[in-house]
Amino acid sequence: MNFLLEIGSEEIPHWMIPGAVEQLRRMDLFGATPQVDATPRRLVVRATGLPERTEDMKQLIKGPMRHGQFMERPEIKGFLRKYNARPEDLKEDGPRWALEQTVPGRRVRDLLAESLPGTILGLQWPKTMYWTGKNGPRFIRPIRWIVAMLGDQAIPFEIAGVKSGSVTRGHRRLGSAAIPVTFENYESELRKNFVILSSDERREKIEREAQALGAKLDVDLIETLTFITEYPTAIKGDFDPAYLELPAEVLTTVMRHHQKYFSVESEPGKLAPHFVAVMNTSGDPEGLVKRGNERVLKARFNDARFFWTTDLDRALVDRVKDLDRVTFHAKLGSYFFKTERMKALVEDLGGNANAQSAAYLSKADLTTEMVKEFTDLQGIVGGLYARAQGEPEPVWRAIYEHYKPLSMEDSIPATPEGQVVALADKLDTLQQCFRVGLVPTGSKDPFALRRAAQGVVKILVEAKLDYELSDLAEGELREFLLDRIKYYFREIRGFKYDEVNAVLASGCGTLADVEARLTALAAVRPTENFEPLAASFKRIQNILKQANFESEGDAFLDAVSDMDKLEEPERNLWSEYERVNVTVHGDDYQKALLDIASVRPAVDNFFDKVLVNAPDPRVRKNRLTLLDTILTEFSRIADFSEIVISGEQKS
Repeated sequence: MNFLLEIGSEEIPHWMIPGAVEQLRRMDLFGATPQVDATPRRLVVRATGLPERTEDMKQLIKGPMRHGQFMERPEIKGFLRKYNARPEDLKEDGPRWALEQTVPGRRVRDLLAESLPGTILGLQWPKTMYWTGKNGPRFIRPIRWIVAMLGDQAIPFEIAGVKSGSVTRGHRRLGSAAIPVTFENYESELRKNFVILSSDERREKIEREAQALGAKLDVDLIETLTFITEYPTAIKGDFDPAYLELPAEVLTTVMRHHQKYFSVESEPGKLAPHFVAVMNTSGDPEGLVKRGNERVLKARFNDARFFWTTDLDRALVDRVKDLDRVTFHAKLGSYFFKTERMKALVEDLGGNANAQSAAYLSKADLTTEMVKEFTDLQGIVGGLYARAQGEPEPVWRAIYEHYKPLSMEDSIPATPEGQVVALADKLDTLQQCFRVGLVPTGSKDPFALRRAAQGVVKILVEAKLDYELSDLAEGELREFLLDRIKYYFREIRGFKYDEVNAVLASGCGTLADVEARLTALAAVRPTENFEPLAASFKRIQNILKQANFESEGDAFLDAVSDMDKLEEPERNLWSEYERVNVTVHGDDYQKALLDIASVRPAVDNFFDKVLVNAPDPRVRKNRLTLLDTILTEFSRIADFSEIVISGEQKS
């Protein structure tokens, strides 16, 4: 049978909709696969192939223990009486008696009528609201209508006085407020009433129309517009070219973040005096929407021009002391103290005088009118003001970029000064928050410390900075950063989890070195000798563990009194070790790993022909020392015991 559920509500915040869609995709629909769509005013689930009834099920009901004269025990009699059963119906279930009963199937319509209110109100949102009073249900926005159908009949239930049925609503201004629907005509009826149900189709329409009007497309803005419109239509507007005297960053921020407009470029990197807006309507034949948007944008640009002119009257360096009145965190003091810590940290990290100056000025723009009004410009506008006030390029560019990267997709600062200032900013936030116990727990991370840590990792790797993790963090913060390092190399760079574990188990010095070892390991892993050698290394590790062997600091030659008395497989393995060990201590990790893999025949021959745990204690110690030396030295690049070989399971 066909199933349709539409939850109609007041407009849902665009950024919350994808999360709700994912939750609805996990609905239990009796084996059917849900298709989920959403607009600002509706969440929709459709599915085909639902059964009319659930199947009968066998149920085992556990009863009293199986001891004594069971028919004389009152608990047995009560158990049989409760389930209207006879003594011969009892079955043995371990130490207990049990009854097997058939639970009849039920109409799916009835089951859905019982479960759907809980499913709807059980959706998890960042915040919810009452709309019928304190004792009423909570949802992200007031629920205004519900369509719930199985086959051609409604599924009856009620939420906050809203009864389910088969009548939907169209576009708020262009469509009908009462549209009878069936499963088959539901989407087409919405389209007639100016609702494009598919978010993919709305997204494609926005991209196509905006691009045709010359818009510079922005993925995040497209996503926002997709979920704030039901019938998106792009229009082009204009503004006075005189505003182009303002920095492009200011103009695009006003357009994008505050008005949700696309900017237009006359050539790459050069703004044109136009914008593209996306309406939630079918058209603007009289140009009323266009002119309205132009008026609003003009007012915003006038504000930005006033802020720009006013802010430039005061040097950034004179604003730094005002940061004492801007709170970083109640437990951590003001941004003035953060600025001082950043400058000292940049110096500790070896940053030059320009980097130190940039760190000192980096937060001064928080006191400007521009940033108070357009918070997205923090850092960026500080760099622009520094440039306009004559600061050298290494200083203003470091200020401009010091919040980067804002995500794993964002680029890192382009200059060495910017990289060290950005690193100091993020490290200071992490160090100070961990110092006072503001540590992320579960999914909660109110101070965006995971993002700060990911930024630290991304800068260290991609800038190939020569800082070791142990020099930047210790204790709980070090472990926190280590988790982000693993995430970065697994999820962002695509290395296998066991490769990441293997490399990090051999030490985490500089992240550039970790990257080099991982790249070499991934390249060598497919070769024929690698996984068999990894299996041999696991065997060596197990042998040493079972023998409770603890190295006394002796290398193999120190423990052996007479090489001539060694058996040929021992001498051969030692000879192969000496041949390869020179490469292992170099920086060509791929060649070193290939050389290590080439030792496999000697390792196999050793295990085939030599008894490691020999009866003679001296011989046993020699052989264990040989294996320990090989394992220790050859694990400098990666701990092979962490590699999951074919047929092996490891978490």
